[in-house]
Amino acid sequence: MKIDVVDRVKMMIQQPAKEWELIDREEYTVKDLFTEYAMILAAIPAVAGFIGNSIVGLGGYLSNYRIPIPAGIAHMVLEYLFSLGSVYIIALVVDGFAPTFGAKKNFLQALKLVVFSSTAFWLAGIFSLLPAMMILGLLGLYSLYLLYLGLPLLMNVHKDNTLPYFAVVVVASLVVNVVLFSITALAIPGQFRGF
Repeated sequence: MKIDVVDRVKMMIQQPAKEWELIDREEYTVKDLFTEYAMILAAIPAVAGFIGNSIVGLGGYLSNYRIPIPAGIAHMVLEYLFSLGSVYIIALVVDGFAPTFGAKKNFLQALKLVVFSSTAFWLAGIFSLLPAMMILGLLGLYSLYLLYLGLPLLMNVHKDNTLPYFAVVVVASLVVNVVLFSITALAIPGQFRGF
């Protein structure tokens, strides 16, 4: 099934409950989910971050620092690859914990859940274009709401188990992303890392 990226993004932001019902009935392969959706949207924060950090520059009114282009490109590539990898790993976690919360294991449903709930996070990456506006990237937390809405439907979880299942997935996501993005930060020269 072909994914209309623009329409799916719009519906995930504006009418997520209705869109999750549609997604639940749709059949996708791992390849479809990655090549037709995740690989497109995951490029937004990576490319915007590169432009913001290496072209626009970081800093305040009187000072401006730019990450050197080669380091910026390395960071961009790693961020992109790790963003895609984290989606896959988190889907494995969602699928792996399914029986613990009374759900049936189904990796494709778990992957659909993680890929489509990441929409807001990837879109919010656009604010990395202007480092002064990076704080607006917090709008990407809307992805947590999307995950919470889609979890009971796609993984067929009883309402009583939704919140604990959601909490486990969020904690696992945090751990996976902190580890992967810490590795990504190593591509940035030391004086620009902040540690």
